[in-house]
Amino acid sequence: MENKPIAGRLKMLAKLMELHEQNSFKIRSVANAAFKIDKLPYQLATKSIEEINQIDGIGKSIAAYIKQLLETGSIAELEDLLHHTPEGVVEMLHIKGIGPKKLAVIWKQLGIENTGELYYACNENRLVEAKGFGIKTQEEIKRALEFRMASNGKFLYAQARHEANELMLLLKATFPGALIEFAGDFRRCCEVISELTIVLGSRDAELALSSLSTTALLNNITVKNQHINGETTNGLLVDIIVTEKRFFYRDLFTYTGNEGHVEAVLERINDTLDQPESEEFIYKKASLEWIAPELREGSAFIDKAVLPDLIDLYDLKGSLHNHSTWSDGINTLEEMALYCRDEMKLEYLGICDHSKSAVYAKGLSIERVLQQQEEIDHLNKKLDGFHIFKGIESDILSDGSLDYPEEILERFDFIVASVHSNIKMDKDKATARIIKAIENPYTTILGHPTGRLLLSRKGYEIDYEKVIDACAANNVVIEINANPLRLDLDWRWCQYAIKNQVLLSINPDAHRVDGFRDMEYGILSARKGGVTKQNCLNALSLNEIKEVFERKKSGQAIIKI
Repeated sequence: MENKPIAGRLKMLAKLMELHEQNSFKIRSVANAAFKIDKLPYQLATKSIEEINQIDGIGKSIAAYIKQLLETGSIAELEDLLHHTPEGVVEMLHIKGIGPKKLAVIWKQLGIENTGELYYACNENRLVEAKGFGIKTQEEIKRALEFRMASNGKFLYAQARHEANELMLLLKATFPGALIEFAGDFRRCCEVISELTIVLGSRDAELALSSLSTTALLNNITVKNQHINGETTNGLLVDIIVTEKRFFYRDLFTYTGNEGHVEAVLERINDTLDQPESEEFIYKKASLEWIAPELREGSAFIDKAVLPDLIDLYDLKGSLHNHSTWSDGINTLEEMALYCRDEMKLEYLGICDHSKSAVYAKGLSIERVLQQQEEIDHLNKKLDGFHIFKGIESDILSDGSLDYPEEILERFDFIVASVHSNIKMDKDKATARIIKAIENPYTTILGHPTGRLLLSRKGYEIDYEKVIDACAANNVVIEINANPLRLDLDWRWCQYAIKNQVLLSINPDAHRVDGFRDMEYGILSARKGGVTKQNCLNALSLNEIKEVFERKKSGQAIIKI
């Protein structure tokens, strides 16, 4: 074994010792030895244990570690510390800007155990309140995490979007007369993108192919048949299909839908699909209406007699489930309301700061709930043509109960019930816990139903059908959390909810004014699930949603629009 891996193992040992708050003198000794070993002009493996003992800065205890490592390939104490440290916490030790002391706060005080949870905490402004952190440190960690997430070859839709649009602008400027469109996962608005697919139709496909093969638009370019493959500076893989203009819509259709969808459509076409004038023409030949790209997953919507009129961003009339400086938000309640009214052109805001159990997020005590509601009453008198609803994101406790007494719960206009802790329950227990919360008469909306964080945390297992059935039976709305890290409820379950007449609510879970823009990602996810404005709670006007909240509080069925 060479010196560098020996030094690396000792460095990791020192970090884990510090993370677990062991003897500071011992930690310094191990860290200093790791530094010196990395700089030695000779290989330790060629020296005897007696000779290693004599090296300045090493000594007997460090020499014993080295002996173990050379003889067995590991250090027992290091393996023991690794065993008692979550894998995700160990991974965070490698992130620039996070030392053992900061990581101890992140892990032990904030309860964060992997990079995905940490990135979400940065987005929620949760690190700012922790000891030893500030807004600058939080932003540095967020940037380091974004770089790390990009290196694994998969991107959140929101991460890929900027680079995709930049590349599209450059391609259109380079080939002004060409037909160019996104295809594949990106055009279908999939939540995770592993490759960006683009179809380019040119009068001279060979010339376009030749031009692209030497372009500086992409890195690591390869050419195979009619495909130009490369990657962006951030590592997003790109596949550009170059075709003649007459074949453009055929190839756009073929490379947009997933395999099951394309096969299902083509089975309905008896003639050869050669030079269609549009995608609409292809679907017409298959005796179908044109199917929006978001819905081109398998044959589910091919078999529907009438296609849904998919919801759009302008259909939303208000924003529910948002946070302010009362808990872990960046902006004040008034700033959030004014941005909704003036910039987003919405009619209402639902404020849902964290409840008292969320100590890590400055959750509201009963006294602070009453104080916030006084401010809301004041603002509602002050704001013309706009209304703030009194909400709370109430933690679903381990037994399924909400964390305020009834006399406080009844003071809210609506309640988003969410799980934030003890997320490692088995499927039956997790399902029973959530159903109990759904059955609470004060629960209006089930928030981010599985707690998933895309690319990092799967979320807790639940029986989706039982949970959705319970929402149907108890007039509870299900959230589509628009944060691009969540997009939970998953779009694959939207149709089951709609079939059971359960309303969905597209909520940004905004912790700053910019967070309201995430509603666009929630819309994309909803469209993939075939959601219309008739299925969406916050597509209701102010007067309509007031009536819904009043009916819910009085125990009546929620009006379906």
